[in-house]
Amino acid sequence: MSTVAVSDATFESDVLKASGPVLVDFWAEWCGPCKQIAPALEQISQELDGQVTIAKLDIEDSPTTPSRYGVRGIPTMMLFKDGQMASMKVGAMPKQKILDWLAEAGISGSASSSSAA
Repeated sequence: MSTVAVSDATFESDVLKASGPVLVDFWAEWCGPCKQIAPALEQISQELDGQVTIAKLDIEDSPTTPSRYGVRGIPTMMLFKDGQMASMKVGAMPKQKILDWLAEAGISGSASSSSAA
C-alpha cells in the first residue's frame, strides 16, 4: 500500500475513525524538507503495510486540520491511535529515525511483531 491523501473533509473518517494507527504527514508542495522525506514515507507505507497507514495532508489545500492540531512548521508528522494524537515529530528525518519513532510507539516490522497477521 502506498501513502494516502487526506484532507480537512476526510480527516475524521480516514484518520480519527481509522481501525489502526495512522501517521499523518503535514506537508506543502513548496516545502523542500517535505519532499525530502516523501520517498521514505512511501517505503515505510509498503514495509509496514497493514500495521500503520501513512497519510499525507497538504496544509495549503486543507488549512483547518493543521490549525486545529497546532502545526507550526512542516514537515510535521503526527501518529494517531484510536482517534487521538499519540506522538508528534517536527522536521525532516531519515527513514531509520522515522522507523525508530514508530517502533517506540509499538509499530514495527514483522520481524518484531508478536501478533500473527
